[in-house]
Amino acid sequence: MATTTKGRPWHASRPVRAEQYWNRALERSVEAQRSGALVPLATEVVDLPGLEPFVLRRLLSRTPKHLRRGGPKPNPFLPWEPELEVECLASGHVVLLNKYPVQPGHLLVITQAWQPQAGWLRPDDWAGVAQVASDTAGLWFFNSSPASGASQPHRHLQLLPRRSGEPSCPLAGALQAQLEERQETGGRASSAWPWAYCLSRRRDPLAGSDLEDLYLRHAEQLGLGSPLHDPQPLHPYNLLFDDHWMLTVRRTEEHCAGFSLNALAFGGSLLATERSDLTWLQREGPWQLLRSVASPPLS
Repeated sequence: MATTTKGRPWHASRPVRAEQYWNRALERSVEAQRSGALVPLATEVVDLPGLEPFVLRRLLSRTPKHLRRGGPKPNPFLPWEPELEVECLASGHVVLLNKYPVQPGHLLVITQAWQPQAGWLRPDDWAGVAQVASDTAGLWFFNSSPASGASQPHRHLQLLPRRSGEPSCPLAGALQAQLEERQETGGRASSAWPWAYCLSRRRDPLAGSDLEDLYLRHAEQLGLGSPLHDPQPLHPYNLLFDDHWMLTVRRTEEHCAGFSLNALAFGGSLLATERSDLTWLQREGPWQLLRSVASPPLS
């Protein structure tokens, strides 16, 4: 049964989608994997006491380059591999398959021309997101820079498609609960997290303008600055959003205890590699893991 909040399904207002991008992505994946352009990563779920509701997966495949520390890397998106292309968008973006997916159908929405990942997201970025989101639902996320988990400097947002009624991420229920508690208590939630973040309910799951408004408001509240005054955001950050909420987390660093932590970690999904210290994780817990890489709460 889907997660509920005070008896109401959290996905109750989710619109019906055709899921053509997702279906095409799965079709393209077959040929791309056959040609070697797509390299799915094998993982297994690790059951550690006290980890719930987080989900920890252990990487069984060889660690891909983007999870290894190193020097400058070539831009894989100029040009992108044609075998990974799903669709070109009117917004000036292209939808690609993630080359190293853990989940089948993992999509990237990248700018066709160069735009920096560390720069401000622009109206055309939100227009591209809205075009894809009108067809395929799921968990969207964005890593603003290497310090927040970005593996490439070229602008890319990511989508993990989800079926109707499927929670977008392991912490979706906890995020919904925070929003409900804030509504009932006039803005305060006892379940608030001990780091700098903003969480807001979305007004319209299909509107790019809705996302842009929340993005700019969160940036101001978290001290990231404004595109009107700052050439780029003043601090690294992560974005996560689905049909119902947007979460922005201000970051300080990417790694802790051998874990490489991007936006998905703040949605409750952790990935362990051969460097990850599972003993530390079991002793300190996943909440401390996130607290170690996020900015302290702003006064």
